[in-house]
Amino acid sequence: MSYVAPIPDLLFVLEEIAGIGEIAQLPGYGDATGDLVRSVLEEAGKFAAGVLAPLNRIGDEQGVRLDNGIVRTADGFRDAYGKFIAAGWNSMPFDPDYGGQGLPWALAAAAQEMMTSANMSFALCPLLTQGAVELLQAHGSAEQKRSYLPNLVHGRWSGTMNLTEPQAGTDIGTVRTRAVKDGDRYRITGQKIFITYGEHDMSENIVHMVLARTPGAPPGVKGVSLFIVPKFGVRADGTLDGRNDLRCVALEHKLGIHGSPTAVMAYGDYNGAIGELIGEENRGIEYMFTMMNNARLSIGIEGLAIAERAYQQARDYARARIQSRAADSSDQAPVPIIRHPDVRRMLMTMRAQTEAMRALIAYTAGALDRAKRHPDVAERARQQMMVDLLIPVAKGWCTDTACAVTSTGIQVHGGLGFIESTGAAQHFRDARITPIYEGTNGIQAIDLVGRKLARDSGAAMRQLIGTMKATVETANRDLGERSLAPCLEEAIGQLASATDSLVAASQHERLAALAVASPYLALVGTVTGGWLLTKSALAARRRQAEAKGRDDYLAAKEIVAQFYATNLLPQAGSLSVIVLSGGDATLALAEDQF
Repeated sequence: MSYVAPIPDLLFVLEEIAGIGEIAQLPGYGDATGDLVRSVLEEAGKFAAGVLAPLNRIGDEQGVRLDNGIVRTADGFRDAYGKFIAAGWNSMPFDPDYGGQGLPWALAAAAQEMMTSANMSFALCPLLTQGAVELLQAHGSAEQKRSYLPNLVHGRWSGTMNLTEPQAGTDIGTVRTRAVKDGDRYRITGQKIFITYGEHDMSENIVHMVLARTPGAPPGVKGVSLFIVPKFGVRADGTLDGRNDLRCVALEHKLGIHGSPTAVMAYGDYNGAIGELIGEENRGIEYMFTMMNNARLSIGIEGLAIAERAYQQARDYARARIQSRAADSSDQAPVPIIRHPDVRRMLMTMRAQTEAMRALIAYTAGALDRAKRHPDVAERARQQMMVDLLIPVAKGWCTDTACAVTSTGIQVHGGLGFIESTGAAQHFRDARITPIYEGTNGIQAIDLVGRKLARDSGAAMRQLIGTMKATVETANRDLGERSLAPCLEEAIGQLASATDSLVAASQHERLAALAVASPYLALVGTVTGGWLLTKSALAARRRQAEAKGRDDYLAAKEIVAQFYATNLLPQAGSLSVIVLSGGDATLALAEDQF
């Protein structure tokens, strides 16, 4: 179950899809030269493969344990975390004013993929810290930034997100955790569940971002506020004070990610946990969305990362497993199963889906960098519009696809895939949480249709579709003998028709539109993946022409894109039919008929 960092693929999508060369020209990103990008990828790959990957199975088998209020992580995790923050991996994309390195998010996303492929349970800790940093940078006071950001950026302290309660689930407006003002602070009482790394032994302090309701607050989400509630109090100079009134009362026993503690947290068993209000009262959901959107892109990266790990293991197994004779030979000697056509089909599907996910993540992260740093205000707004549109797709489509890829990985192994000792099952178990994390994928689909399409009547999606059509024209010219362009053109047309239908339906038939929101998200992901792989094929063709010779790596890029176009992109047709006509039947049964 060794892991090999896919450096060539990561470098390719950074250069050809994210546009890292252009990003390096943006204000503040000048250090992201080609040599530095390659060096960062190589070092991150070494760390992921050499330090984190060997702990993946250990974390799965040992899990975590609650010992007198302290959560003990699996053997090696604490030491690995110390090495992780000492090497600066936690601080890559953050503001140098607080100890960050100021590198592009596209590059940080590539490093995050490798860390997560190597050990998803470990990578969940810095993922939440990253979101906490983004939240405080956007909404924290100057004093809060001084007190918390340097240690969070470095990683000495870790962050969490405290939304869910036993009675609330996704419905954040029903939270009952209370925050009562006490001087210039608040006292927090209540319980939160499903808190990833809510308690652990790896960082010196844990900074909880907690949603709570103040007395007299309006009902629903409009009455929820956001508070910083640290495990240990923080003095004005940033040093640690006494233990706060909060504790982990239980750990969840889960299907996967056993090495990651999922805590039940109790606040204020005695006098109330001390918290600091972020921003203004009753605007907590607005502020928390900064952290949630950051985390949603990161969960999409998780889907990609686990798919890559499952593909590598399935490919290596198929090369080594000797079974049955070749279908095109009279020789009765058994051959590696990678020679059998159906195994090829499974591996090609896994690879094409994984490369499409990687391209989507790179494209979205590149847009995020432009939204943050482009000097033109209008261009920043345009790029942010694209980020907003694509984040639910990156989260939803990548994680649903990851479950399919990891399931196929088990299938490649046959019966041995169902046996825990091979490790294939762990990837499937770990991947299964990703469609649930940070708002279920149904919520992502509702966000895409109910908010992103509705707010501009589909203008952002039509802009994306126009960009896709321009690629078809180029592909028709430069890849004329391939079948990519016609397949892509047909799929884009199906996406355009489905988009027009949903925009119209969302105004007059909202329930029917939401009933097909998930198929629409799958349609957007499938077509966007095909478009980006076509762009990859065009880049590979251009590079080969510049090199004046065949390159096997670049030739494979074209073949993978062609496979996607002929074997996966046709799914757009059936998905578009569902979007156009499936809503009414979905809602037709009465509740008591189920």
